[in-house]
Amino acid sequence: MLFAFICKDKTDHLQLRLDVRPDHVTFLNGLNAEGTLKFAGPFLDNDGKPCGSLVVVEAADKKAAADLAAKDPYAKAGLFESVEIRPWNWVFNNPASA
Repeated sequence: MLFAFICKDKTDHLQLRLDVRPDHVTFLNGLNAEGTLKFAGPFLDNDGKPCGSLVVVEAADKKAAADLAAKDPYAKAGLFESVEIRPWNWVFNNPASA
């Protein structure tokens, strides 16, 4: 089952995001290597600067997805103001259905 993490950064925390980014990328690369990560990237503000994240993962259930989200170095560093975890259905342009 797929789950989307819709993460909103705390205001004025861009430097924290930049500082923790290498660990975050390593974490996502690990999820990708095991086939758990489907796609990810930052939301951008009006100035083109990152202000949140969209991460889609495959997990057994919402609890397993929440456990993954909690392990993200950004979450551990306290970057996010909020994290919404929602089941998601990849209908269009899903490479798995090609």
